[in-house]
Amino acid sequence: MTNAELPEAFKRLRVAAQHWIVPMVYAMKQEGATPYEILIASLLSARTLDTVTTVVYPELFKLANTPEKMLRVPEAQIERAIHRVAFSNAKAKQILSLSKILVDTYDGRVPETIEELDELPGVGRKIANLTVTMAFDKPGITVDTHVHRIVNRWGYVLAKTPDETERQLREKLPPKYWIEINGLLIPLGQNICRAGTPSCTKCPVFEFCARIGVTKFR
Repeated sequence: MTNAELPEAFKRLRVAAQHWIVPMVYAMKQEGATPYEILIASLLSARTLDTVTTVVYPELFKLANTPEKMLRVPEAQIERAIHRVAFSNAKAKQILSLSKILVDTYDGRVPETIEELDELPGVGRKIANLTVTMAFDKPGITVDTHVHRIVNRWGYVLAKTPDETERQLREKLPPKYWIEINGLLIPLGQNICRAGTPSCTKCPVFEFCARIGVTKFR
């Protein structure tokens, strides 16, 4: 994949994405979720399928959907509400710690920079990028397991870690693609470019892909 091929590749991916399930946080944005709701749902989704998180976060937000309200909910009650997500005990603690920082340091608002978000408990680079792009429409590149795998298979970057993939994408990928790349590559990775044996013959961008590391495909 080269920069010259990106316009056609993204055009095809946008068409294909119309037939795939919209990733959870992107659907939340379309439904008018607040920055706090997007941040907390993103934290819940770590190491958890969207199909699970989509059921869990409404139950949590019935208890509280602002940092001020969340601080009034006992940790045990939060943990019960989110028990189906991975590491629910740790995430319940992180939600309360994060909410306290937002109230004490940011007057209850969610900060709008990646650097500030990255410092919050349980957040990290991926969730920080996802929050600034989805909650604030600011430039960011959310590199999850799908984005990391696919852009390396394309041969567009050569990186061993998601953080390194993000760094290389920031240097190479035109900014107009930054926000949408995650929303397009998540469903591509879930439906076609899987971690095991990808379905390359069904891929809309097959001809642009170097298939780095792919030993067999369908």
